[in-house]
Amino acid sequence: MHSVWKTSILFTIVTTVLLGLGYPLFVTGIAAVIFPHQAAGSLILKDGQVIGSELIAQSFTSDKYFHPRPSAAGNGYDATASGGSNLAQSNKALVTRIQGSIDQLSKENPGHPVPIDLVTTSGSGLDPDITPDAAFFQLPRVAKARGIDEDRVRQLIKQHITSRQLGVLGEPRVNVLELNLAMDGLPK
Repeated sequence: MHSVWKTSILFTIVTTVLLGLGYPLFVTGIAAVIFPHQAAGSLILKDGQVIGSELIAQSFTSDKYFHPRPSAAGNGYDATASGGSNLAQSNKALVTRIQGSIDQLSKENPGHPVPIDLVTTSGSGLDPDITPDAAFFQLPRVAKARGIDEDRVRQLIKQHITSRQLGVLGEPRVNVLELNLAMDGLPK
């Protein structure tokens, strides 16, 4: 009986070390070599300082910037509290919030339908991308706030549209942080 316990404990220790430590370290090392930018968190630097990640949305409230999807993560855009609101489509609080967002955005760009991704949260609450339609919807506000010609902003949006992966996966999208950084980089 003593031998069975010893074998069981030894097996648990060996598999824990191999599969709990060795394998994750091996895979992380391979990822760091093959995909160093992604393995490091897809961080975006400006003047040598980390200002965000390509993978995590952040709040932009100024009219000079394109706004991301709303966030239900923690107190909003909290990467440590990723998650949706878990409210059903029939939930009155959700319907009221969405209608309020639609009403507000309709004033921003009258006569144009509000893209759904500007009023609904993603499953994580941290989606860094918006649809091209959502970016073009915000174009007049951003151009006016910056005093820039709309055609110039339109071209910048077009340059920042990422196509479907492998031509079939996902939808075309625009990374909000990268687009806003490009806006900041435009000559005055």
